[in-house]
Amino acid sequence: MANLITRRALGAFTAVGIVLASAPAFAQQKTVIKLGWTTADGAQDPYATGARAFKERVEAASNGRIEVQLYPNRQLGDEKPMLEGMRLGTVDAGVITNAVIAQIEPAFQLNDLPFLYENEAQAQRVLDGPVGQKLAAKLEAKGVKLLGWMEGGFRNMINNVRPVDKPEDVKGVKYRVMQNPVFIGMFSSLGGNAVPMAWGETFTAVQQGAIDGLEIPLAVIEQNKYFEVTKYLSITNHTYSAIPLLMAKRAFDKLPDDLKKVVIESGVAATKAQREAAGAAAKDVVAKLEKAGMKVNRVTDFKPFRASVESVYETFKASIGPELMQEAAAAKL
Repeated sequence: MANLITRRALGAFTAVGIVLASAPAFAQQKTVIKLGWTTADGAQDPYATGARAFKERVEAASNGRIEVQLYPNRQLGDEKPMLEGMRLGTVDAGVITNAVIAQIEPAFQLNDLPFLYENEAQAQRVLDGPVGQKLAAKLEAKGVKLLGWMEGGFRNMINNVRPVDKPEDVKGVKYRVMQNPVFIGMFSSLGGNAVPMAWGETFTAVQQGAIDGLEIPLAVIEQNKYFEVTKYLSITNHTYSAIPLLMAKRAFDKLPDDLKKVVIESGVAATKAQREAAGAAAKDVVAKLEKAGMKVNRVTDFKPFRASVESVYETFKASIGPELMQEAAAAKL
């Protein structure tokens, strides 16, 4: 009898041991994706809106098997280090400005060409089609998977010197630009002093007068409080700001096939939701900025600007690819 009790006790203990040993295995099945971006976590910030939309959709579609952790405000670093981290597999995912991506894949310079797109619908038509697919394939070959062409809106000029209504108004003004040769070329061709600078340094540089202004999407002005340090907002719409949702290919490749599908489909759905939110926010942000004290003017004649930057197109034709530029021009129509 004693031996029977002992055997039963050992059996029960073993069963408990198996359950306890199995519990961590189940817990380890959850995949954590750390997703970063450099701007604020504001309700209408286009980067934050996109990150939250992806988190919501991928967690729901994966039934909790994927958890997306959000890291705004440069918590995972500036955009270039984040992007390099994705290539190395040390950063999982991010919402990254197109101009920064162009530093590792020059074909992305296509989207930074000044006055290329007349409106958001045109840009979306190009990026959601074969041109966008070709760009995504080039980036994936370098270790980064593109999950969606999210939208920052058109970029505009803000400064503390004068309103911009014609190309001559840019002359001599010190503008922070992204560390991207297309933007440097654009502002140089317009006669401005282009100052390449990381995003994290920019607000203080404007505040202290080291630079006169910068070029930036409307929602980012409002959500990051640039109305506190700049006087003039000129609606130049000089560049459409694509802000792709990206994931390290190494992290993506580790997922089982069913979760790969979830991530891809969630990226598409999140991009659609993010674009809708960005479009809605843009409708009232100018009024908010005016109320906050900015002096706003809208450029009405873009032809002189386009003529002034023609040399930029010629300079970057080879690195982008003439065929890709022609395909994008045709796809806009």
